[in-house]
Amino acid sequence: MQSSVKHTLLETFSKADGEFVSGQALADRIGCSRTAVWKHIESLRQEGFELEVVRKKGYRITSKPDKVSENELLIGLETNRLGKRIVFKESVESTQKEAHQIAEEAEEGTLVIAEEQTAGRGRMARTWKSPKYTGIWMSLILKPELPPFKAPQFTLITAVAVTEAIRDVAGVMPSIKWPNDLLLNGKKITGILTELQADSDQIRSIIIGIGVNVNQPEFPEELAEIATSISIEKGETVSRAKIVQAIMKKLETYYDEYTMNGFSLIKEKWESYAISIGRHIIARTVTGTIRGKALGITDEGVLKLEDENGIIHNIYSADIEIEQ
Repeated sequence: MQSSVKHTLLETFSKADGEFVSGQALADRIGCSRTAVWKHIESLRQEGFELEVVRKKGYRITSKPDKVSENELLIGLETNRLGKRIVFKESVESTQKEAHQIAEEAEEGTLVIAEEQTAGRGRMARTWKSPKYTGIWMSLILKPELPPFKAPQFTLITAVAVTEAIRDVAGVMPSIKWPNDLLLNGKKITGILTELQADSDQIRSIIIGIGVNVNQPEFPEELAEIATSISIEKGETVSRAKIVQAIMKKLETYYDEYTMNGFSLIKEKWESYAISIGRHIIARTVTGTIRGKALGITDEGVLKLEDENGIIHNIYSADIEIEQ
């Protein structure tokens, strides 16, 4: 099936919101005969979609395969901009790398997503394990008209959006560990990597990499103590496509909130979800280690840490460990 025909067909079903769409209406939308519609419906079935057909009512999609390709993500996507343009790859080295290559020409809200990364990475060039068909490995391209120093806020905006998306879809509540991790029961399920393409005074593109451990049944011994998946903690598998769609919707909501009203609401939410605020932590920076109480974050996303002498340190980048 031609991708444009498939896109139109899936978009039509999405707008129908679970209601039947007549064969004639589909034929009119696609610009083909009703016989050709039936062939396109059969192609969807072969891809794993389940469709119900009722005489004089038409067709409707009753379930989708657990994939994160363009077809599956467009059905049920409730955004105006984010995720409307999807670049899907079965396997890539890194979605961040792919997104960087197309960012200049890509429209805002373009989502690069893959079933597998062979060289996924997190902060400080650390390896991120991205096995096939188990998680969400994606990078979103945004183009806010802002100076570069505002970019760190987008890591925090994304953390709030992903936290709430996982809560709403999976029914489990992650905690945020500054600056870019989400934890479930003290173990990592999500990493966020925010990178820039910018001039000295203007952001050209922000590329937000998001990795979510969703349906991994287990982890290697060296990771099992620090990493987990949503399905391990919940005890059942979760739709990856629904989580992606929810992340796009939440992120668009908070991106618009930030653009119109500033950072205050997002800052408040971030601090309420953060695991470290009000607790004693160890911050390991490139210049040394600081122990103290995490007070909160500034409007720029900088962590405020009060040491035992009452001196408040602004932590711009560090590895954080919560003291027991």
